[in-house]
Amino acid sequence: MFVDQVKVFVKGGDGGNGMVAFRREKYVPDGGPAGGDGGKGSDVIFVVDEGLRTLMDFRYKRHFKGKKGENGRTKNQHGKSAGPLVVQVPPGTVVRDVGSEQIIADLTENGQRAVIAAGGRGGRGNTRFSTPANPAPYVSENGEPGVEREVQLELKLLADVGLVGFPSVGKSTLLSVVTSAKPKIAAYHFTTLAPNLGVVAVDEGRSFVVADLPGLIEGASSGAGLGYQFLRHIERTRVIIHVVDMSGSEGRDPYDDYTKINEELKSYQLRLLERPQVIAASKMDMPDAEKNLEEFRKKIDPKIPVFPISSLTQSGIKEMVGAVYELILTTPEFPMEEPVQDDGKAIYTFEKEEAPFVISRDPDGTFNVSGPKVELLFKMTNFQHDEAIRRFALQLRSMGVDDALREKGVTEGDTVRIMDFEFEYSD
Repeated sequence: MFVDQVKVFVKGGDGGNGMVAFRREKYVPDGGPAGGDGGKGSDVIFVVDEGLRTLMDFRYKRHFKGKKGENGRTKNQHGKSAGPLVVQVPPGTVVRDVGSEQIIADLTENGQRAVIAAGGRGGRGNTRFSTPANPAPYVSENGEPGVEREVQLELKLLADVGLVGFPSVGKSTLLSVVTSAKPKIAAYHFTTLAPNLGVVAVDEGRSFVVADLPGLIEGASSGAGLGYQFLRHIERTRVIIHVVDMSGSEGRDPYDDYTKINEELKSYQLRLLERPQVIAASKMDMPDAEKNLEEFRKKIDPKIPVFPISSLTQSGIKEMVGAVYELILTTPEFPMEEPVQDDGKAIYTFEKEEAPFVISRDPDGTFNVSGPKVELLFKMTNFQHDEAIRRFALQLRSMGVDDALREKGVTEGDTVRIMDFEFEYSD
């Protein structure tokens, strides 16, 4: 099964907790704090493996969670950081955040790595909080939570050439002739249900990769047929071979086929039409093919090269392969997004800072304090020690939470909730 799109959940490992500890040695009075820091949680890293060709493995494992860092220890010993969780993906994988729809990584080269979910840093031990005013603090931090997100993996094959055309025009047969690929070939529409890759050997030391895509039909951009979902695989190609059945064996006009497929390419992504096209006039061994070819040449742009070929007799194929290879050498890559023009001038824009917290009120009168900064502070606070709780309360006050609660009408004894933690408000 060919899988080229899948959603997975990734989470970096949480950082280890800091330690509250003190030196207790027989001849060392007032030993002081000796709690070590926690170790860093593991990163989730995607690495390109050129031996993979599909995203099939992700159909069975869709959750990737990094290990937690070790907790800090006594005698100022830091916890061990967790090693990275390495996930192998095929070349051509685009990783996109589902929530923001931003591209996190475009992985194309073998061995290329990208951190998809960073692990959290380790919490600080009580040694870090020692001051002249408080030389023996009972304060430590929990580890920072790792980044978690849902991502969509989208595979775009790394082919130099893409074969496009209506169903049953001879794309798979052509691929089987010019490469060692063994695609399924049969006399019915949509024989090819998944893209096929093959390597074309031009001569010794020279080759290129070609992708045979499932047949397009008119209306594919509106959801008809199979081919439109696979058009992403020609986004990276430099040359498009447009296979046209010159025999008209399906009862269609070759020129109509040609224009309709180009319209579908245009509907998918306008820049696909900027790629140089080579027309493979297939099935030239069939009756009426020569006559139809003459009419076809009169209607198309004379600058577009047309190669009459027959996969059965293999006539014209060598000439077409040579011409396509020359086009590949002279055609640059086509970025699908316009590059940002850098004119050397700095542009400063005002970005509104995200509110550190939001206060809402439940029907039962409970005040809810939420927000990324407040919730991170809550998660990293060790509530086992009274001194850490007092520090947490002071940090909330410095962020303006107390003033905001009073503006919302909080009174002495009201319940305030932060995530799972509830406490009584006291002014």
